[in-house]
Amino acid sequence: MDSKSKINLKKLPRHIAIIMDGNGRWAKEQNRPRIYGHHNGVKSVREATEAAAELGIEFLTLYAFSTENWNRPITEVTALMTLLVETIKKEVKTLNKNNIRLQAIGDLSKLPQKSHKALLRAIEDTANNTRMTLVLALNYSAKWEIVEAARKIATMTKAGKISEVEIDETIFSNALATKDIPDPELLIRTSGETRISNFLLWQIAYAELYFTDTLWPDFRKNHLYEAILNYQSRERRFGKISEQLSK
Repeated sequence: MDSKSKINLKKLPRHIAIIMDGNGRWAKEQNRPRIYGHHNGVKSVREATEAAAELGIEFLTLYAFSTENWNRPITEVTALMTLLVETIKKEVKTLNKNNIRLQAIGDLSKLPQKSHKALLRAIEDTANNTRMTLVLALNYSAKWEIVEAARKIATMTKAGKISEVEIDETIFSNALATKDIPDPELLIRTSGETRISNFLLWQIAYAELYFTDTLWPDFRKNHLYEAILNYQSRERRFGKISEQLSK
């Protein structure tokens, strides 16, 4: 029995988030430049997206470019932004064919104009799709997002729209970039690293974390199935004890 057939379709996570890591190391193993790994990682994006949509996952968020990634060599950053534009333009037709909506979170205004324009066009062109939402985290960091949320709430408070005593988790969540997206139940990180790297820190408070040694360019549908099976084998208690869940 293959991994896909073992998955309980009634217990799927609504939202899966993935930290796509290992492109550079994969390229190094091939004795190729780092951008070669990023190019090959595009196939893994396609595989993960197709697998999630086929299963019935509602939201898939991919950590594509962090605010810290601007500190990488300029040649790599430039190549990444070019790859982003090329990939988005190529994949819009496939996204529409598969009824997948594209969204993005992050400080998008700081992206190069060409990248920003291509992204906004793809978001607009796929806006009416309903099968699954693919979210790209671009120029994103959780600390940036939390600070921005705090600023929004401070502005609302100063304007008299809310009072300090009204501020709660719901108001804070609604000030985040993900306000219309459910929190991920499963977070996957590839390449063997076991850290969160400033990704969705507020949203993953109760997510199940899954780490795999597989480098991102080698990530295929079966790897996603294995992560979901691992998720389904866990007991999600949310602060309660096992006996409370069984009642």
